[in-house]
Amino acid sequence: MGTGCASIHLAITPKTPHEFTFPKNFLWGAATSAYQVEGNNANNDWWEWEQTHSSGARSGMAADHWNRFEEDFTLAKELGHNAHRFSIEWSRIEPQEGQWDIVALEHYASVIRSLRSKGMEPIVTLHHFTIPLWLAHQGGWTSQKAPALFARYVEKVAEYLGSDVFFWMTLNEPGVYAYKGYLVGEWPPGEKSPEQGIKVIDNLLLGHVLAYKKIKAMYVRKGWKEPMVGISQSVLIFRACSDYSLRDRVAARFRHWMFNHLFVQALIRGHAYCVGVFNIHLPQTKTLDFIGLNYYTRDFVQHSGFGFPGILGQACTATVTQDQHTGKDNSLSWEIYPKGLDTFLKDFSRYKLPLLVSENGIATNDDAQRTDFIREHLKAIAHAMEEGAPVIGYLYWSLLDNYEWSQGFVPRFGLIEVNYTTQKRTIRESARRYEEIIRSGKLRF
Repeated sequence: MGTGCASIHLAITPKTPHEFTFPKNFLWGAATSAYQVEGNNANNDWWEWEQTHSSGARSGMAADHWNRFEEDFTLAKELGHNAHRFSIEWSRIEPQEGQWDIVALEHYASVIRSLRSKGMEPIVTLHHFTIPLWLAHQGGWTSQKAPALFARYVEKVAEYLGSDVFFWMTLNEPGVYAYKGYLVGEWPPGEKSPEQGIKVIDNLLLGHVLAYKKIKAMYVRKGWKEPMVGISQSVLIFRACSDYSLRDRVAARFRHWMFNHLFVQALIRGHAYCVGVFNIHLPQTKTLDFIGLNYYTRDFVQHSGFGFPGILGQACTATVTQDQHTGKDNSLSWEIYPKGLDTFLKDFSRYKLPLLVSENGIATNDDAQRTDFIREHLKAIAHAMEEGAPVIGYLYWSLLDNYEWSQGFVPRFGLIEVNYTTQKRTIRESARRYEEIIRSGKLRF
């Protein structure tokens, strides 16, 4: 017997999986930083800070990469990597002001030769959070001398190493450096001064410009192929804690501009763009050849005042609702949000420069979670590239388990596990799954 109601059949068409092929010259690899893996970097501000301020473990030998880089690069080659990002420790190169350590320079030359011999492109970072003690005692990046001193160090490094380097990154996460060290005081020198923080941003910007010019001029003088010079910019998705709060939404938008775009826009647009916001004196010429993006997570922000740092908002104190949060975190309680990488790659495409994912990784003791993390973020990259994002490579953070600054040795980011007692290396299964994608150059999603 009929009910008088017509039957409705909804035909749901399943999404058809498709295969994305990465370009042949795509850069695949991982990243490290000198202080976090080398060990015994005892002549810089972080080492001094650890002795009295760090509540976590001291860096000590770290992953002993200074002595084991050959072994580590052999493992990276086994995993199919064709690129590796590392940093040079300024305090090793210039242990005292104006004094150059040729042995240290030759060590880094050996590092680069090792990478080249294994078919890996060296991507060299010149400043990754640490500065020599002698500079720290002169005021560090608050000193008006700092930009010129940095440029002098960069010129020395470029002269000694430049014949085998094509990609340079002058600064790693300059906004994070200024915020952590000078606005909230969590990192050395532990200041909480908006004025000092702004001065540091000014000097970092000028330091990059001077360094950019020194590198370019050195290559012209030596007759080497012109290099690519950029920075590594930390980017986070910021969302208002309450979509119904205008103040929260404004805080999230301001934080987005301040942390994600200000530094890049200043370097691309020059001094005229920054008048009235910062006292920056930059040429109105572009001093970026590519942009490195370090992406990990998103934060939920609530309004916390109209002064600094309150105008930037603060992390939500109330529980974020389930419809806002993905429900997946790493071991540091950072939300896993792959869609954010897709968003940023398309957002930064506006600058019409090559984009390198210079850091992207997960702290976890669950290696299956790491495998999923890599795959989902590579899907995000593929999707952005399909829509025109000019992505040239992906570097997982990190090649090795390492010293994670104020977090010590607890977070495990590495594709390669490090036993800090024996320094034994063990390749994780996630590294093998990443290798499969690298070697095929394809991703289905």
